[in-house]
Amino acid sequence: MAQAPLLQLSDIALSFGGAPVFDGLSLVIHPGDRVALVGRNGSGKSTLLKVMAGLIEPDRGRRMVPAGVSVGYMEQHPDMSAFSTLGDYAAAGPGPGEAWRVAQAAEGLKFAPETPVATASGGERRRAALARVLAEDADLLLLDEPTNHLDIEAIRWLERRLGETRTGFVLISHDRAFLTALTRSTLWIDRGIVRRRERGFADFESWRDRVWAEEDTARHKLDRRIRAEARWAVEGISARRKRNQGRLRALESLRAERRTMVRRQGRAAMALEGGAKSGRKVIEAIGISKTYGGKPIVRDFSLRVLRGDRVALVGPNGAGKTTLLKMLTGEISPDSGRVVLGSNLEIAVFDQNRDSLDPEASLWENLAGDPAIGISGRADQVMVRGRPRHVAGYLKDFLFDESQMRSPVKVLSGGEKARLMLARIMARPSNLLVLDEPTNDLDIETLDLLQEVLADYDGTVLMVSHDRDFLDRVATATIVMEGGGRATAYAGGWSDYQAQKRLSGGQGGEKKQGAVKPKAGARVSGGGRSASAAKSPPKSAAKSAVPGGLTFTERHRLKELPGEIARLEAEIAKLSELLADAELYTREPAKFAKASEMLTARQAALSAAEEEWLALEEKAEAAARSDG
Repeated sequence: MAQAPLLQLSDIALSFGGAPVFDGLSLVIHPGDRVALVGRNGSGKSTLLKVMAGLIEPDRGRRMVPAGVSVGYMEQHPDMSAFSTLGDYAAAGPGPGEAWRVAQAAEGLKFAPETPVATASGGERRRAALARVLAEDADLLLLDEPTNHLDIEAIRWLERRLGETRTGFVLISHDRAFLTALTRSTLWIDRGIVRRRERGFADFESWRDRVWAEEDTARHKLDRRIRAEARWAVEGISARRKRNQGRLRALESLRAERRTMVRRQGRAAMALEGGAKSGRKVIEAIGISKTYGGKPIVRDFSLRVLRGDRVALVGPNGAGKTTLLKMLTGEISPDSGRVVLGSNLEIAVFDQNRDSLDPEASLWENLAGDPAIGISGRADQVMVRGRPRHVAGYLKDFLFDESQMRSPVKVLSGGEKARLMLARIMARPSNLLVLDEPTNDLDIETLDLLQEVLADYDGTVLMVSHDRDFLDRVATATIVMEGGGRATAYAGGWSDYQAQKRLSGGQGGEKKQGAVKPKAGARVSGGGRSASAAKSPPKSAAKSAVPGGLTFTERHRLKELPGEIARLEAEIAKLSELLADAELYTREPAKFAKASEMLTARQAALSAAEEEWLALEEKAEAAARSDG
């Protein structure tokens, strides 16, 4: 016998300021449903969740919840101002005698109930909100961005908790790994239309692309019909004017149908341009240690980051990831040890708290008033990667419309603030990009684009993120901060770290289908162990890296090597361009074979030259330290 639904929406219509958000929306949530609610930022996901929770009254339609069914709702930014501590807020939701549920959730999520609301971080607030809604033990959970600001440990705990429950739930999240693991059906909001598919998020992107392809085909067919009918209207109407009025009315109907087609929101026009090429060695941390308030952040930590590396820092909230990031970029100093920054560094920073944005100033003012990109004396232009651009045109590249440009930043959503931050840092040339939790609040399409942009960026990237899928797609090395001053480097992204942890007999590995292989070219070492996925320096070079100074021949060689490396890189680029010709093998097989052989030889020569340069540079630095 079929069970009664937990919630039903029938013929819902809702508009804000005359613009319809939904019209004729109907949907049913059944017991045990596990639903991903997805869509672009601003598409109405949070609004729909509030309608489902009964917090927004629609203009038309009915919301029906059977008697005895309880609905738990967690909003993105809950108001905790009436409570002194996080524990007070969390305990206000469950009924009498259910305090043990709050304590159980607090233990699993690892938040301290006695933390004052006034000083709580975003992650601590999110944990308290989750503890409150989970402790209510509702029949249906509506969770709006539950993973934002959570570290990976807390996300995995929540994933296990929801995976074990029989409670139905609807999730808004941009965390692919989280949605893929938990959901069995998908609600997709796109330009006011809500579509449902009885498959989990893993199938969403292929479904979305098929729908869009069918839509494009239908639009093109309609456009061709309109053009053909319009030609007839000009050329053939005079012959049988009276009989053809019906055809003219049909043409107008086609045009009216075309006007009702809402064009999809485009992708943000993101691009990164590398500044002057940095030195081969970007950052070297040598035996650094740092303690705050008696709490060790890192102890005797060493790390080398080379040009082109993508290094991710992961670990529990409060482990010190942002602090280590600031030490590596020279913003703060270690208590002991030292950090040596490479030459010609141009650093661009995306901070997790968006502190560089003035909340009271408009989007326009935040761009034009930024001394790094604003043009002195021109309040309407900014320099974008060396070229002047009008502020309005540049903001449109990042999907802001004209009505938003003069509004204060404080009214923007989290995703919009993240896009504005990206607009600022992408306007300036850089060769070291520092991204502190860039994935919070970004929708899936914008995350995809950010990943593509980072893949094409020829500089170096340091990043902090809790998005496992993003780490797998971007990182070439991962530094895991485990607390207590322990930090260890692993080759590759999150799944690679998990695989290496399992192989080494460590705890904490999680199963994941399709785990990526360690990324080639990850040349980072830290915490006393190597995370190199490239070949190690020759033994002879390693032996030479001891105090004693360089010989005359070695000094001369050290000066020559940068030019030789640049020449080899240029030759490799030309050969790669030649081999990119898909017809070359068929047209000139001998030339293809020769070019392939030359490319392999130059790649090997480049690798050897880089390793030789590193060995000589280390020897020179060791001698300088010894002399000092």
